[in-house]
Amino acid sequence: MPKKTTYKDAGVNIDEADRAIRQIKRDAAKTITPGVLTSIGSFGAGFSLKGWRDPVLISSADGVGTKLKIAFATGRHDTVGEDLVNHCVNDIAVQGAKPLFFLDYFAVGQLQADVCAAVVAGIARGCKKNGCALIGGETAEMPGMYPPGEYDLAGFIVGAVERKQMITGQNITPGDILLGLPSNGLHTNGYSLARRVLLENAGHDLNTEFPELARTLADELLKVHKSYLKPLLALRDAQLLKGAAHITGGGLSDNIPRILPKNTGVEIDPTSWPQQPIFELLAKLGNIPEDDLRRTFNLGIGMVFVVPARKIGFVSQILKKLREPFHEIGRVVELKSKKQVKVIYL
Repeated sequence: MPKKTTYKDAGVNIDEADRAIRQIKRDAAKTITPGVLTSIGSFGAGFSLKGWRDPVLISSADGVGTKLKIAFATGRHDTVGEDLVNHCVNDIAVQGAKPLFFLDYFAVGQLQADVCAAVVAGIARGCKKNGCALIGGETAEMPGMYPPGEYDLAGFIVGAVERKQMITGQNITPGDILLGLPSNGLHTNGYSLARRVLLENAGHDLNTEFPELARTLADELLKVHKSYLKPLLALRDAQLLKGAAHITGGGLSDNIPRILPKNTGVEIDPTSWPQQPIFELLAKLGNIPEDDLRRTFNLGIGMVFVVPARKIGFVSQILKKLREPFHEIGRVVELKSKKQVKVIYL
């Protein structure tokens, strides 16, 4: 008779998964909003759109990339979940959407309930801060798919905006002003290059402390991706926002053109905002070409708002009231030819 073989023998520990799910339910319960109709554990997640007149649903899915490698190396798993939520929130907020609910996907070779719980606690914290409900997700244990101690993480978000309040960028015109809102370091982009420059090529480790950073590399690289939801919705409600670009992979060079109408471009003055030490360190240690820097990192600007020049006073008042720092970094210009570069650095 063949030897008995259990699912646990194959590498999947259902009891450990149950332990993780119990903690997930406790964290998710803290994010519940009035629209939530189901609880964690349902086959599908239900959400009511009651109270909206002509809603448009805006959705997005993303991950945090190789920033996870920093979490693995440090054993600090409580921030990448918040990174994930804020990244997704920003991606739908730039179209005027208010986040409604969030689902996560956590996949690992061998499940450790405490690690999973730390990641999801970060997700729940991010959801709570953004007024977004964590209403479902998937925790998958897949032996042999991931190296020991590593996992993958992805998120899916749905938000809504009244059709008349959608931010499309279609009304952007030459003369409009670009406002740059500071990032909190690298956010969730460029980590493959950052790790190559700082750790592999330069031979430093994550405990290395640089005087110019005033913190260890681990602390710098695990800074949480910032959410820009509050200032964005405030300007939307005041009808002062023509367009918004979340500066992620591709930097200013590739993300701003995504919201520009035909025959328009932007001129940007790179000296118009303070340079963050981490980007200066990367440029110095890696001898990274300028174009690569601009298309890989946010370089200190995590969000760009396009606002009418004649309304800049009102815009400034709102942002200052929210204590949201900003810099006037450029303006929209007319392009004479389709072949012209969309983003011109002065």
